[in-house]
Amino acid sequence: MCSPSDALRLVRAEIVKLVTRRGLVAAAVLLTIGTTVVAYAILELLHLGDPAKHGPAGGTQNFVNATWLLTQLGSIAVILLGATAGAGDLGAGFFRMLVVTGRSRLALFAARLPSGLAVALVLSAAEFALVAAATVLLAGGKATPSPALLVQSGLWIVAYMSVVYLVAVGLASLLGSRSTTIALLVGLQLAVTPVLQEVHGLHVPRELVLGVAVWQLAPRVVQAGAPRSDLAMSQGAIAAVLVGWVAAAVVAGAWKTITREA
Repeated sequence: MCSPSDALRLVRAEIVKLVTRRGLVAAAVLLTIGTTVVAYAILELLHLGDPAKHGPAGGTQNFVNATWLLTQLGSIAVILLGATAGAGDLGAGFFRMLVVTGRSRLALFAARLPSGLAVALVLSAAEFALVAAATVLLAGGKATPSPALLVQSGLWIVAYMSVVYLVAVGLASLLGSRSTTIALLVGLQLAVTPVLQEVHGLHVPRELVLGVAVWQLAPRVVQAGAPRSDLAMSQGAIAAVLVGWVAAAVVAGAWKTITREA
């Protein structure tokens, strides 16, 4: 195992590797901050053009809609970051060079967890801050979310993106493929999860699906903007499902990193 100072250097190196990928950073920024700016700009232009037909861009209802959009597109950005952190070295042929230096494989894997997560949370926090600011500043007299709802929603976004990132980096490390990881998780996020949320009376363990469980943590007001679901999971069940996904992905990714041929 490496010392704390060495571990910190590895984390910093992983952050540098991610943020210097200009295409990746540009895509992540567009999916988070970019979509938020565009969405609110369109709503505000519509309001200015025809106030009688289109209400103000801010307010509680648009906050709910924007938060739902944030989780959908923001999670894709987080998946891109996690898949790149987990399998980027393999795809670039850099993993062999790292192993030859004698660095601990477990330390190399462990450094990917906080490094990409830090980048993902910075982008998610910036996007949520824009949503919160636009919600209040562009309300035009409409009701706005309470400070408590804003805080609860922000904490939920942090939990949401953290879970998605950790699953993505673990799965990418296991599969050794960035593209396969992105395809699997984006498909799960955008196709499978919404369908399972809307289907009622389906006798399958929907509670075990990552996106279904994490949505159960959202504030009730925010949940109203998501696809309807007849599920009602306890806090303990939600925690068990999310911890199970993260633990399985991280342990599998660490095991594969340790045993993979250089």
